[in-house]
Amino acid sequence: MAIQALWIILAVLAALLAIGVPISYAIGISSLAAILPVMPLDVSVLTAAQRTFVGMSKFTLTAIPFFILAGNLMNQGGIARRLVDFVLALLGKLPGALLVANVGANALFGAISGSASAAAAAVGSMVREGEEEQGYDPALCAATNGASAPSGLLIPPSNALITYSLVSGGTSVAALFLAGYLPGLIWALCCILVAMALAKKNGYGSMAPNAGASSLLSATLQAIPSLSLILVVIGGIVAGMFTATEGSAIAVAYALILGVCYRNITWKSFWAIVVDSAKMSGMIVFLIGVSNIMGWVMAFTQIPQAIAQGLLGLTSNPVLILLIMNLILLIAGTFMDVTPAILIFTPLFLPVVKTFGMSPVQFGLILVYNLCIGNITPPVGNTLFVSIKVGKTSLAKVMPYMLMYYAAILAGLLLVTYVPMVSLWLPMLAGMV
Repeated sequence: MAIQALWIILAVLAALLAIGVPISYAIGISSLAAILPVMPLDVSVLTAAQRTFVGMSKFTLTAIPFFILAGNLMNQGGIARRLVDFVLALLGKLPGALLVANVGANALFGAISGSASAAAAAVGSMVREGEEEQGYDPALCAATNGASAPSGLLIPPSNALITYSLVSGGTSVAALFLAGYLPGLIWALCCILVAMALAKKNGYGSMAPNAGASSLLSATLQAIPSLSLILVVIGGIVAGMFTATEGSAIAVAYALILGVCYRNITWKSFWAIVVDSAKMSGMIVFLIGVSNIMGWVMAFTQIPQAIAQGLLGLTSNPVLILLIMNLILLIAGTFMDVTPAILIFTPLFLPVVKTFGMSPVQFGLILVYNLCIGNITPPVGNTLFVSIKVGKTSLAKVMPYMLMYYAAILAGLLLVTYVPMVSLWLPMLAGMV
């Protein structure tokens, strides 16, 4: 029954996606198709509706719309330039300073905005003029911008980690947030190392070799209000002062006040931001609700147990099992967005890794790290194509540089996968794991 249900889900899901059916409807329809051989239509439809409502009724889920709204407010609030100036003042003496600044600003802005594509668009636009003046290769700049943008999705606050917390059965959001820092920084560091190597090869020097402490202090003071959002929200959640949902509401208030103080948000633009955030939130929340149908079908037909037995029957070596999972997730990420992939693969693979004692916190970071790579991988690769558009270049010119970034980012994935302390060190220090 489990194998039959799994094949029905995969076949129907693939067919529906191929003809352009939205992912939320495809998940619901494929799940119902899998349960019909063992359950009457009226019972399965009624149960599916109940599961959808239950999936959208979780209080923790409220954090996602709030963080989306906070991110959109920050996108329009004029913080990208301040972050670029701060990173440039901090790292401007390194080779290829503008490339390095692009990576650092993407990590900070992506963490604040919660969107890799928004980071690539905002930060890429900010540094492009300077890169053109310095004679940088547009393809290299676009590759650097695209490769580094997803690092912010691992650094909290992260909607992907909140989604994983819900699907994984209530893994601590605070623990996941703390666990995301080192993997996110590793991703950014891998990109910085590649950017510096390529800068040296192409003869790109530092941007501000004579910059002193005064310029760094000025840039830091300008960036502190924006950076404080991360400290206030994450610090409060980790310290237990408020929940992730309450922290997301605080983030909205903070971002709104900051945008108004910077005079970049008006009543008219605020209404447009709210409407856009509502549309995005509706899609994500409905998707999470519908994915509850798939979770119910998988539990009823015992698909996770069958997959666990199949993988463990193939090999009992955790190293090989994790390698197989990584390959599957990397392939899936090339044509699926992060959120639906989390909803699909968490119930499939989490029971497997639990059999050899892996922490759900570590697996969550492995899962999100893998799927974030899909943001910069054709044929979907939304963030990559945003970077190409911003950089006014082409995919053919960018891909030779991207191959080097892929290699470095995959090396970071191996660290996150096979060195548990990369994900668990900070949560362990806080007593959460």
